Amino acid sequence: MAVELYNDGRHVCLAFYDLVDETADHAVQSNQFLVVDDGHGALIDPGGNMTYTGLMMGMQRHFPSKDLDLILASHADPDIIASMNKWMVSTSCKVMISQLWTRFLPHFTSGRDYTSRIVGIPDEGMRISLGGSEMLALPAHFMHSEGNFQFYDPVSKILFSGDMGASMIDQRDASLPVADFDAHVPRMFGFHRRYMVANKICRYWANMVRTLDIDMIVPQHGARFEGRDMVNRFVDWIENLPCGVDLMTQSQYRAP
Repeated sequence: MAVELYNDGRHVCLAFYDLVDETADHAVQSNQFLVVDDGHGALIDPGGNMTYTGLMMGMQRHFPSKDLDLILASHADPDIIASMNKWMVSTSCKVMISQLWTRFLPHFTSGRDYTSRIVGIPDEGMRISLGGSEMLALPAHFMHSEGNFQFYDPVSKILFSGDMGASMIDQRDASLPVADFDAHVPRMFGFHRRYMVANKICRYWANMVRTLDIDMIVPQHGARFEGRDMVNRFVDWIENLPCGVDLMTQSQYRAP
């Protein structure tokens, strides 16, 4: 069932938290998102084959899947975009992803030439038209993919942050906003220390997002951060987190 993150009657943001049961499916929990503006729709990180049917059916109540305009992919991991072939067959949508990944996406398809429907996002990001609004593709390189983007919606003031802010929690808790930041940190700590490349990048990211008007950060795994205080708590935390290559030593690079 979709969770309504924002709805002003014209512009709607929905989240799907329950399409992967990590216990039954033996797969990491993941979230999918739909943004609709003036009858135009974009899916953000629609997921792999195990999410396709549930997402396609669930979105019908809010937007006809056959009319989908865009898929916005933060990067090219299977839990982000492995269902691409099914969306390309069932809709006329375009897929937008880092220009580094455009020639890798065909490996998720049956081999048909979809070149005209795959749009590379330049490293510096871009503005993306959706209905009467625009979304921003924000550079998030090396968090954790070398070609990585987050998507900011100025209307709802939601930042769809991909793996930044991800938490490893039970599926039943994923649809609830973070209530206690300090208690939530252990659920993020190990993931961010391994999947974010270095604190330098986290600091660059923190400086960037502080220039935006953000009411909510919604990651692709786990719970979201609602309200300015909770958003600021997360940004301050990640800005100061040693991670990735900061933690590596020569002893970890030995032939087994």
